[in-house]
Amino acid sequence: MITFPCAKINLGLNIVSRRPDGYHNLETVFYPIPLFDTLEVCPMDDQFPSEAGCDLKVTGAAMDCDEENNLVVRAYNLLSRDFNLPRLHAHLFKHIPMQAGLGGGSSDCAYMIRLLDEQCRLNIGNAEMERYAAQLGADCAFFITAEPSFATGIGDVLVPVDGPHGNLHGYYIAIVKPDIAVSTRDAYASIKPCQPTKSCRDIVRQPITTWRDELINDFEAPVFAIHPRLAAIKQQLYDAGACYAQMSGSGSALFGIFKEEPHDINTLFPSDFTFTAQL
Repeated sequence: MITFPCAKINLGLNIVSRRPDGYHNLETVFYPIPLFDTLEVCPMDDQFPSEAGCDLKVTGAAMDCDEENNLVVRAYNLLSRDFNLPRLHAHLFKHIPMQAGLGGGSSDCAYMIRLLDEQCRLNIGNAEMERYAAQLGADCAFFITAEPSFATGIGDVLVPVDGPHGNLHGYYIAIVKPDIAVSTRDAYASIKPCQPTKSCRDIVRQPITTWRDELINDFEAPVFAIHPRLAAIKQQLYDAGACYAQMSGSGSALFGIFKEEPHDINTLFPSDFTFTAQL
């Protein structure tokens, strides 16, 4: 079986409080975008010499971890504790860039859970799959349904959003991911948690023309101070005609939302990963 894990962007991201466990409570709107990895699984022959239940091969974009610790394998191992899963070969083709704030690894994890549920006829149900996914990462649960969601807690408490206003259907998105690695730990260290005056859930219900002044990612200020090129990319997206531009998550990908299809993104950012699509 084959499936296509999607990426996400954050429409606003507010760090609202520090938790006793050392993590932070946040508010954000997760929004799926049509940028995909490819994940395929097939049965492993009984004679194949592997001690692992899931033999994973990763191709495409470079990964920053070994295959045994990949979230796809961890998802298989998590479910195998409760279900009698067959041994499987898995092939993951990476297109979603890593360390970008686009949720690629989390999506791969969740889609593996979805795929195992379907192929092995586990009949877990979405709510239970979300509980499994949340054990592997704060935003993994979102990708079980991959529907626009308002997220609270550490990103694991999800409710559907009845927006963005007028929906973004028909708009265009451009992604720019420079070769910059952002330390999420350092980004959090520079943030003073604060309850926003208006929730991002409410802002995304407004016309997109109001977002630039109101929809904020709290990570941008500390990250832009360390990596000013990211701030420059955001401004370039606005200069290219974006209705709204923002860094996704803790970075380092920037996205712009356009009313008309942008044709010069590759020209503007020739040395960076770029992606454009209609939403």
